[in-house]
Amino acid sequence: MLSLVKGGELTVKVTPNAGDNSISLPGDNGPAGILLVRVTATPENGKANAAVLKLLSKALGLPKTSLEIIRGTNARTKIIAIPD
Repeated sequence: MLSLVKGGELTVKVTPNAGDNSISLPGDNGPAGILLVRVTATPENGKANAAVLKLLSKALGLPKTSLEIIRGTNARTKIIAIPD
């Protein structure tokens, strides 16, 4: 997963209201270099964004406060700042 980090940034495509919380790599037909993140949270009042950061921080073994959405807070495709 860390191989998708470029210049301290990770691009993710989020699916809110999913059946489960999961992170997956795109398949052969998926977008290259974009991590697919599914969260059960709804996309209202920042709930889905918080769930994405929590899921990524757990997967990367980093504190949640070290991750930040730098672009796409209101979009499905987001860019997350990852510390070096």
